[in-house]
Amino acid sequence: MERLDAAHRAEQLQFFGKHVALTNARAFAAYLAPLRNSEWVVYSKRPFGGPEEVLHYLARYTHRVAISNRRLVALDDNGVTFKWKDYRIEGPGRYKLMTLDTHEFIRRFLMHVLPQGFHRIRYYGWLTSQTRVKNIARIRELLAVPLIPIDAIKAVNAKPEEPIAPEHPCPCCGGRMRIIETFLRGQQPKHRPSPVSPKVRIDTS
Repeated sequence: MERLDAAHRAEQLQFFGKHVALTNARAFAAYLAPLRNSEWVVYSKRPFGGPEEVLHYLARYTHRVAISNRRLVALDDNGVTFKWKDYRIEGPGRYKLMTLDTHEFIRRFLMHVLPQGFHRIRYYGWLTSQTRVKNIARIRELLAVPLIPIDAIKAVNAKPEEPIAPEHPCPCCGGRMRIIETFLRGQQPKHRPSPVSPKVRIDTS
């Protein structure tokens, strides 16, 4: 905060667009006032692989620029119109149009241009799309992890509390019926039903 104040007093800071008013010393002090009330705690620890590993990781982010050509909509005397995405909104309404003055658009664009010798790319380690399948197969080979059949995975993920419907439900009670014999039309069944025991009545009168 002290370095910002010193840079502002030395007129080393430049403000553009809606932040032009911060050129005024009082406006700048009021803008920084809420930040002075914050308790700034910096958490840092030594990287596992050392500084060289951090540099190696950051150096992978090369290639590509800030905006793709398909997002550019129009260019005229009023400025540059382009598409942008509002991540606070869900659905189609998140895609909006913005028009900036040509100089302001170029200024924002140049903020994303890396120094000479750097390139910007997307990097996802061993899960990158080009080598993902080969790397996963190699990892499984090194770990000697057996492949789990799909049926076994489904059985593990199945919820045990869900009742399983019987294969042959009874039309009366809905319970499971046990097939003891199947015979075609006109044939006589080989199995006879068990005889029903006669009911015994006791006269207590």
